Amino acid sequence: MDDTRSSVNRRHFLAAGTASVAGAALACGATPETTDADAPQESPDMATTVVRPPEGKRILISVKLGMVPGVEDGKKTLPLADRLKIAGEAGFDGVDLDQAGLYTPEEARDAVQSSGVFVHNAINHDHWKMRLTSADEAERAQGRANIEHCIRVSHAAGGSGVLIVIGRADDGPADEVVERSRQEIKKLLPLAASLGQMILIENVWNKMFYDHDGKPEQSPDQFIEYVDSFNSPWVGMYYDIGNHWKYGQPGDWIRAFGRRCVKLDAKGFSREKDDWADIGEGDLPWADVRKALDEIGFSGWAAAEVEGGDVDRLTTVCQQMRKAFGV
Repeated sequence: MDDTRSSVNRRHFLAAGTASVAGAALACGATPETTDADAPQESPDMATTVVRPPEGKRILISVKLGMVPGVEDGKKTLPLADRLKIAGEAGFDGVDLDQAGLYTPEEARDAVQSSGVFVHNAINHDHWKMRLTSADEAERAQGRANIEHCIRVSHAAGGSGVLIVIGRADDGPADEVVERSRQEIKKLLPLAASLGQMILIENVWNKMFYDHDGKPEQSPDQFIEYVDSFNSPWVGMYYDIGNHWKYGQPGDWIRAFGRRCVKLDAKGFSREKDDWADIGEGDLPWADVRKALDEIGFSGWAAAEVEGGDVDRLTTVCQQMRKAFGV
């Protein structure tokens, strides 16, 4: 008999033997004694409510935490849980924690539990200062550490990813800048995979993967090439629909991204005025955006990224989002 079978049989015998002894004792009229130590103990986790986003929705609407007031009456700092509650009161399905650097993973977890409002993502805006494209190794290391913190915060809160800005094109020669960022992201993948968090690259005006001074009808091919270079299910796009309306048709970019398009940022933009606008305002072709999302079978989160404010303002933004996405 091999060791595995022997071990299993021993465990079975011991379990059966214990049950038989207990049964015999009861049959003889003995009353088993129980102590507090024997009684089932409720662990802290047993009393914890699992916070989930609404189910059955193809597109879930969220708001950046930075749009939610952080102070009350101009002086009192609001706890994270209170800010999440404000977002929920305004009608959002969840929150993108874009101030993740201010909170520990435990604080984020506790705030979600206390508020009952789901957090689906984390961001640290220091990615503009501590860039993965920097020629300074210490800056890249700090940028990577910031993203690692975001990964842990999102995981603790129950989220599924982190948004990153990889850097700036003016950090050096194009090939070197891209390769620096690629190597830093590769170092992040083991942690991201172990915690089930996607690293999502936002398209921003950093002069990378598009021609900043070029024609308006550009393609997202360079973004796609960069994402595909990782050959990893843990790297995708957090596509900002408004950011690159100036440079390309958002519906066509969504179709090209396909499965790579994991989450969405939303803001308005006017090509005519060359300026930002509220969601649904300006001349961004929302009808084609909705059509493209249908064509690629998109399901996931869309986050508002416009001027925030009080509950009334946030409620208006939430309504604008639902109208823009047709949900």
